[in-house]
Amino acid sequence: MKQTLLILFLILFLGRIIWRFVLQRINIRHLRDHGKVIPPVFQGMIDEATLSKMVDYTYDNSRLETKENLTDDILELAIIFLLLPLLVAKIAGLQWHLIEQALIFFGTLAVIGGAVGIPLDIYHTFVLEKKYGFSTITWKLWLTDLIKSIIISAVLMGIMLSAFMAFIIYLPKSWWFWAWVFFTAFEILLLWLYPVVISPLFNKYEPIKDEELKEKIESLLAKVGLKARGIFQVDEGKRSKHTNAYFTGIGKTKRIVLFDTLLASHSHDEILAVLAHEIGHWKKKHILKQLIFMIAASFAGFYLVFLLVNWPPLYAAFGLQQTPVYAGLLLVSLYFSCLGFFFSPVGAWISRRYEREADAMAHELTGTSEPMINALKRLAKDNLSNLHPHPWYVRFYYSHPPLVERIEYLKTMDKDQ
Repeated sequence: MKQTLLILFLILFLGRIIWRFVLQRINIRHLRDHGKVIPPVFQGMIDEATLSKMVDYTYDNSRLETKENLTDDILELAIIFLLLPLLVAKIAGLQWHLIEQALIFFGTLAVIGGAVGIPLDIYHTFVLEKKYGFSTITWKLWLTDLIKSIIISAVLMGIMLSAFMAFIIYLPKSWWFWAWVFFTAFEILLLWLYPVVISPLFNKYEPIKDEELKEKIESLLAKVGLKARGIFQVDEGKRSKHTNAYFTGIGKTKRIVLFDTLLASHSHDEILAVLAHEIGHWKKKHILKQLIFMIAASFAGFYLVFLLVNWPPLYAAFGLQQTPVYAGLLLVSLYFSCLGFFFSPVGAWISRRYEREADAMAHELTGTSEPMINALKRLAKDNLSNLHPHPWYVRFYYSHPPLVERIEYLKTMDKDQ
């Protein structure tokens, strides 16, 4: 059985590597074949020089992504087959409380993974993004962000892991159910706290300053019975020139956030269209639907972990003599991670469907698709987006419909009026 489990993992692991590489290759080849053609919907907005820069930016990001994936895969194999048996034997021999052992175990893995990822993050931020004129962050701010992120992640991971281990120790028959309840409550609490506690540690959030724009926003929100207190601008320009807007939070902390870079580069009509799109997510309850799906999926996930985590062949398959439950949690997560990759198109499809619904709401609220189309064109140009992604790459990775497809969809709404 242990050989079967090991072979199954290697098949999933190698399958993920191969299919991920294939997707990247066909996406780049597709771009190479079509990247010199300006899509008809972008005629007049994108010139050949800008299109060439878009293609180069996609190429460079793809190369970096390949290096990141290769680094992650090598690190994962090294941890599983070289470090894991030694680390488990060392920690299990300390005779410390099981919760303390688990914190040391996952803390060690987190430190190793984080340290390996730092050079690639530095290259992305200070080399690639600066090359294309995006990165504005200073070394001081980057280091401050890193330290804050490490502290926050350590605290959150420590709380969740300690709770899980306590349930496993003191409620061995039903720990999976109480761990699921705690996980669900913790995730909801984080969704509620993130916009008002965690995000402000990194950025300054404030109401829209432009009074004329604020009046237009209030008029737009009045159509759907919302108030402007949930609309904020954020000083993201101190890190990057990329433009964006997003919806976050739940309950009384839900808010729509607009980058200051977006406010500076778009007209009022375009900003209102982007805002109407985010309102669409709000009114269609997309975050709530995603939350419900996460709760249901995690229920099944925790029960599967409960069934597998104490199974001796699982540990034997990876050469472990000791069977501490925290090592079992890691081993089960390895299988889940590989399987999750192959199921990712499902989540991406749902997300793209939500984006189309939000675009339809934007058209309904503004009465026309033109401002949203103009906003998308400008977003594509400002962010050097790939205008020619391969359909299979889109199915696996894209949370939004490709820009050309999205604009054509918006154009059909005007024709149907």
